[in-house]
Amino acid sequence: MPQNTFPAIHGHRGCRGLRPENTLPAFRHALALGVDVLELDVVISADRQVVVSHEPWFSAAICRTPDGLPISLETGLQHNLYALPYATIRQYDCGLTRHKSFPEQQTEPAYKPLLREVFEEVEHYVAMHTRAPVGYSIEIKSSPAGAGIFHPLPAEFFELVYAEIVAAGVGERTTLLCFDKRILQVAKMQAPGLPLCLLVEDDRPVEEHLQELGFLPAVYGMHHPLLTTGLADFLREQGVAIVPWTVNNPEDIVRVLAFEPAGITTDYPDRLLALRH
Repeated sequence: MPQNTFPAIHGHRGCRGLRPENTLPAFRHALALGVDVLELDVVISADRQVVVSHEPWFSAAICRTPDGLPISLETGLQHNLYALPYATIRQYDCGLTRHKSFPEQQTEPAYKPLLREVFEEVEHYVAMHTRAPVGYSIEIKSSPAGAGIFHPLPAEFFELVYAEIVAAGVGERTTLLCFDKRILQVAKMQAPGLPLCLLVEDDRPVEEHLQELGFLPAVYGMHHPLLTTGLADFLREQGVAIVPWTVNNPEDIVRVLAFEPAGITTDYPDRLLALRH
């Protein structure tokens, strides 16, 4: 594949295969490697701060309590970020415990940062190094079942996240991602110029998903095994970019590259960067 057609490389949760996910060390390392886009997830704290985290609770797989103790699977949901002020959230460690699925991951002390802190860190890094500005793919972790328990209702959730994007001045480089179509519908009304990505992980027809959404998103982000020639052709005809996730294995990378997607989301951006170079 020619250099000028190589898809944008999206570092999943920074670079989860190499550093603790969704932490400043992961984002810094992804930038040093040379990713084009940082993919990250956001939740809301009890004091309405936008926190970078995949789950709206502290995962037993990677996090420890402020006392340094492991979190059991049985008690994980009790460490609900939506019920904790950010000052408390910051006391947990989510970098010293290596995720068992990622043996190459280098551990180090790390906390769940605020979204604004990530913006500040990344923009400062770009300004201090000779590299192009980075894009942001921000997934809002919302679900109908979680409203009022693990996160706010869609309108408030979007407003809190969008306010941080606007304050950081990165709207032109940000795409908002979500499985929850209600979030994207609110975003379409409140910020019509913001690129939106519908995330999909089931094998229902694409036409059904788009009909439920009610508009064509800028990006369709499918779980990579769902990517077929028919799906890719249909979306291109509609003018919708494709960014499959999470593509890690060499054989999957080769298969997905053949579809010439707009971007590829991966836990191992170093593997894609090696092919691009």
